[in-house]
Amino acid sequence: MMDERVKILAKSLIHYSTRLKPGEKVLIDTTITDMSLARALVDEAFAAGAVPFVNFMDNTVLRKLLQQPSLDMWKTRAKVDTEFMEMMDAYIAIRGHENVTELSDVPAEAMKLYQMEWQQPVHMEIRVPKKKWVVLRWPSPSFAQSAGMSTEAFEDFYFQVCNLDYSKMSLAMDALVTRMENTDKVHITGPGTDLNFSIKNIPAIKCAGELNIPDGEVFTAPVKDSVNGTLRYTAKTLYQGVIFDGIELTFENGRIMRATAGGQTEKLNEILNTDEGARYVGEFAIGVNPYVTKPMLDILFDEKIMGSFHFTPGNAYDEADNTNRSAVHWDMVCIQTPEYGGGEIYFDGELIRKNGQFIVDDLKPLNPENLK
Repeated sequence: MMDERVKILAKSLIHYSTRLKPGEKVLIDTTITDMSLARALVDEAFAAGAVPFVNFMDNTVLRKLLQQPSLDMWKTRAKVDTEFMEMMDAYIAIRGHENVTELSDVPAEAMKLYQMEWQQPVHMEIRVPKKKWVVLRWPSPSFAQSAGMSTEAFEDFYFQVCNLDYSKMSLAMDALVTRMENTDKVHITGPGTDLNFSIKNIPAIKCAGELNIPDGEVFTAPVKDSVNGTLRYTAKTLYQGVIFDGIELTFENGRIMRATAGGQTEKLNEILNTDEGARYVGEFAIGVNPYVTKPMLDILFDEKIMGSFHFTPGNAYDEADNTNRSAVHWDMVCIQTPEYGGGEIYFDGELIRKNGQFIVDDLKPLNPENLK
């Protein structure tokens, strides 16, 4: 018998996140062997009068493909998949893993080929700007281990986070959107961090369950050449199957001039040298999910951490475009709650958040006690 929480999640993905209408086509793209959510989504899509399609490939198969890089293979696959994606009205991705570092031994050049020849045309040029879409993770023993929790406790946490009232969160986010769209200068301070940049005239976008599950962020982008100072990220981050800790970036006129990450400094700079845009920032976002309080090496959760922000080297989104283009989009997270050293965010000289808590009246509804 299917867990009722899975059915609730499927209903939310079909009716709230993608708002499927009769006759619309939806691609359900999954990397996990547990097909319970895919089955529930198919049922719910049919009930909505939509037409579901299902695609499956896990990371162990992807690793095999990437270890023998073939330009012709990825170009052929992209030709087929771009045409298929163009035919879809919506896209739901179920992501998960049995081994979080499954892709860690994939050669950098092979990963770059995959990103440039397949991900870029299929997802960044068609799916992201043109389709209704939502991406989510799925719980597993490996995921629970990354979170430092038992499998059962993590499942309970997962459904609590994913099935919260996102419509309530959406209303509370409006004040932060207004603040960000009327702000020029942002100043962020904290241990090892003293960062200045402008977000003037760049839209602010609220994310409340429409594109990611879990969700809970408002994002914009810095004016491309306005970033100056140093930022020390306080959360570990996983990128291309490699775990990085203690990343510190120094910016001059928008460009990352120095990047360190302990024993992974060489790998960090290898990624930042993917293309010129990888050394500029394409996104600045503030996380507000009340149930996500610590990193678990999964960016869909970690970037939503209450009291965090992320500052993203690489490609900018069309909705909040600072013109930066890159094959990289790496959401690195800095948590500013007291447990992670605290910190402050100022908008045009006014302190709006201290140690992870909003302190101005219009933003206090986004504090965790008001969103749960």
